[in-house]
Amino acid sequence: MSTDIRVWVDGARVEPGAPAISAVDHGITVGDGVFETAKAEAGRVFALTRHADRLDRSLDGLGLPPANRGVIEAGIAAVLEEPLAFGRVRWTVTAGIGPLGSDRGDGGYTYVVTAGPMPRPPASGGVVVVPWTRNERAATAGLKTTSYADNVVALAHAKARGASEAIFANTRGELCEGTGSNIFVVVGDEILTPPLRSGALAGITRELVLQWCLADGVPVREVDLPIEILRDADEVFITSSTRDVMPVDRVDERVLSVGPLTKAAAESFARHSAESMDP
Repeated sequence: MSTDIRVWVDGARVEPGAPAISAVDHGITVGDGVFETAKAEAGRVFALTRHADRLDRSLDGLGLPPANRGVIEAGIAAVLEEPLAFGRVRWTVTAGIGPLGSDRGDGGYTYVVTAGPMPRPPASGGVVVVPWTRNERAATAGLKTTSYADNVVALAHAKARGASEAIFANTRGELCEGTGSNIFVVVGDEILTPPLRSGALAGITRELVLQWCLADGVPVREVDLPIEILRDADEVFITSSTRDVMPVDRVDERVLSVGPLTKAAAESFARHSAESMDP
């Protein structure tokens, strides 16, 4: 356990690795919880309101009431008491103590907030298409839940092949998303990205890229795409809360250059995001 990680659980800072959550918390026994990860710079969290709104949408998708934002904000303040120059903050809300099966208890939420430094993202990275799929019709499709085992397996598969991210198709054979990112492709003179009906998570950076590119006259739209589009796309980039807009320089064995529309999207995001920490 890294000593650089700050941990706060239900109102108090605790040492990394110290016992802090019940063994029968439903987030532990069955993964019944949701979370958000956001970029922190100079002690402040980027797009906090959008992340908080998405956390509540994920809870609603699990049939749970909204989180107490005041509690979460207190936890964030606690783990950022010593400001991070650059890093990530993660807050997790579980359904709390419950039975060992899938039924829920009524003990109230467990709140966990963590933070830690991280290196700046690389200038570009490779991706690998994995042999597993996202189920766009699953009960948890599009929700940011703590049930991340599929992503763990897929990312390990990609990293074993020298890539930094894994890309999923959905069950219809359409381009969907990465393990922790959204994906965009450039075909001809426009940027394309899968719509949320593909099963992809509604990424915060994705949302802002769509909004800001359109405002700046950079052609971008959502459209259903076959996974095979990655064989022919002129440019590819991924987006996430800690990567911002990251060009893809390799898809499987296919080498790609960083093209003009990827650069335009990255420049648009950098310019607009510099104007406000909570856009």
